[in-house]
Amino acid sequence: MRLRFRFRTIPFLAMLVLVALGIALGNWQTRRAAEKSALQQRLAQRTAAPPLVLGEALQDPAAIEYRRVIVTGRFDPNWPVFLDNRPQDGRSGFVLLMPFTIAGSRRQVLVARGWLARDPAAYAHMPKFDTPAGTVTIEGVAVLHPARVMQLGTPPAVAPGAIVQNLEVDGFARASGRSLQPFLLEQTGPNPAGDPLVRKWPGPGIDVDRHKGYAFQWYALAAMAFGFFVITGYRRGSKSGTEPGTQSAR
Repeated sequence: MRLRFRFRTIPFLAMLVLVALGIALGNWQTRRAAEKSALQQRLAQRTAAPPLVLGEALQDPAAIEYRRVIVTGRFDPNWPVFLDNRPQDGRSGFVLLMPFTIAGSRRQVLVARGWLARDPAAYAHMPKFDTPAGTVTIEGVAVLHPARVMQLGTPPAVAPGAIVQNLEVDGFARASGRSLQPFLLEQTGPNPAGDPLVRKWPGPGIDVDRHKGYAFQWYALAAMAFGFFVITGYRRGSKSGTEPGTQSAR
């Protein structure tokens, strides 16, 4: 039996769309995997580096991201801000942000001091916390901004004691009039006895294998679309080629 390929315009166009879509999305997932691999290497290098002693000089946020930082100074208790919708271990709560004045300067750094549980019996009641008085030395990890959540409704104005869902460092600086370092410091280290603040920060999402798996699936879709078009074209061609012979045999 002689095989013939029967070309059809609509299946051909559908195949082109699926192949282009599969390749484009596969390439995007491949780039994401490369970006996550680079992030993984940068995170490992900066975590292993000695802590940076923070002073008044402005830091490059891209260069300091994920670095361990040590800073001495005083907390500014007059400007606490609470990040809402921050569940942890199945409980709802807030992340407490507070500016920290670097010793020997007027420069401040915005510090995420920790997580506070919401009172389930009094939803509007804010949890209590203590602020160290005087000069202290704290440690933390520099990040570009707090983790973001879906914004519900119109965000309230940033003010002392405000409850917000998302906040950028530069937005806090504008609202408070403070001169801030261009990054957020997620405080680490043990808490004093009785301190309700929980310092268990989520790391950056690094799942290289997941992106590679998605890339393989999209490339496979492109290959299957092309293969299906070719196979069905030959099948149609073979059927159309045998019909005249069958009729003549009769």
